[in-house]
Amino acid sequence: MTDTKTRKAPATRKAPAGAGARTSRRQNAEHGFTASKQLTDNLQRVLVDLIELAGQGKQAHWNVVGRNFRDTHRILDEIIEAARGFGDEVAERMRALHGIPDGRSDTVAATTTLPEFPGGEVLTTDVIDLVTVRIEAVVATMREVHDEVDEEDPTSADILHAIIEKLEQFAWMVSAENRTPAAK
Repeated sequence: MTDTKTRKAPATRKAPAGAGARTSRRQNAEHGFTASKQLTDNLQRVLVDLIELAGQGKQAHWNVVGRNFRDTHRILDEIIEAARGFGDEVAERMRALHGIPDGRSDTVAATTTLPEFPGGEVLTTDVIDLVTVRIEAVVATMREVHDEVDEEDPTSADILHAIIEKLEQFAWMVSAENRTPAAK
């Protein structure tokens, strides 16, 4: 399982032509702050990881087997729902800043930082570790882009703060399933 826990970008798929976030033109009465390409690209990186987390969470949800199945199955639903909501929030923030999010499956597969999830049935204990690694990978992406996002747009950084807080809580709660008490 060690290599499924490592963080690596897949190299098998290529993003479609014109993939990635872009900016829209202003129309009508739209004025105000417009995200730079860097800000849009950073939010796009977060978006694809959140979309991939939701998709991999569903894969785990459908194929988890073993002890504590029901609890694992249920927490996966909570993580999936949260990831979808967070992804929507990031994408809508991009639109508010005149960015055009790209959540197409080819773009997500080609640009996510999450490692590929194994196929077939997966034991609950393995799912716990696999999902924890993926949650932490999404958080790592957000922490990686945070300072640049905050420098240009503290409001978007506040959104990242809230998502990081919730995902780190999920990582703690999920990983606790496989932990043993520390020696005294």
